[in-house]
Amino acid sequence: MASDPDERDFIQSIERGFAVLLAFDEERVNPNLAELAAATGLSRPAVRRILLTLQRLGYVRASGSRWSLTPRVLSIGQHYSASHAMIEVAHPHLLDLSVKTGESASLAELDGRDAVYVARVPVRRIMSINVSIGTRIPAFATSMGRVLLAWAPDAVVDEIIAAGLPALTRHTVTDADAFRGVLRQVRSDGWSIVAEELEIGLLSVSAPVRDRSGEVVAALASSTSVGRSSVEAIRRDVVPLLLDAAKRISADLGYRSSAQADRAVTPP
Repeated sequence: MASDPDERDFIQSIERGFAVLLAFDEERVNPNLAELAAATGLSRPAVRRILLTLQRLGYVRASGSRWSLTPRVLSIGQHYSASHAMIEVAHPHLLDLSVKTGESASLAELDGRDAVYVARVPVRRIMSINVSIGTRIPAFATSMGRVLLAWAPDAVVDEIIAAGLPALTRHTVTDADAFRGVLRQVRSDGWSIVAEELEIGLLSVSAPVRDRSGEVVAALASSTSVGRSSVEAIRRDVVPLLLDAAKRISADLGYRSSAQADRAVTPP
């Protein structure tokens, strides 16, 4: 039997190299060989060869039996930013939104089942995790993710639901039909507010950013805490500012607005 063409083109050694790189995190800042092997499921000899290769390339360094990443790893993310004009285009609008709201402003893209931060202007830390460029959060429980999913193909939404909608807090929408209803409402409104579904105390609101073709390519978000605002105040004061900023970013990307495509209504 002939091999699957996709399998023939798959380079396992590259997959394993990235697995080792991604095993370095807040819990494993300076892991040893055994810890990396346990985290990746690879054998110690395989991890050792990968580490020595990454060391030769300048991405990791050794200190005794411990390993750590080098600053060269940051260049991978820089290449992404440099090759995506959207991030450069969006940054002044993020700054403007942050100044007008007094809150953090972020831009995210959908990657698998997660919303990934690709640009951010932080004002204060309001989440238990340290949010930075590259931070991943579950799309189903966040305003950014719901905006991205509201305009995503049905197959993508089906995959999210099939993977499960776990209760991250007592407020998280976990029912599949209810979740689909939420996405329909987001698409109808043109924006999404999520209150305390990812973390207790966290409020966020997002709107879609479109490219020249009209495709939703990112979500623009403003986030705060229940101690500083409310859903009603966000709907009244922040949503108009957010929609305007998202519209300006989209225009800078070449999008020409049409009511039929946007389906965005300024809240009463």
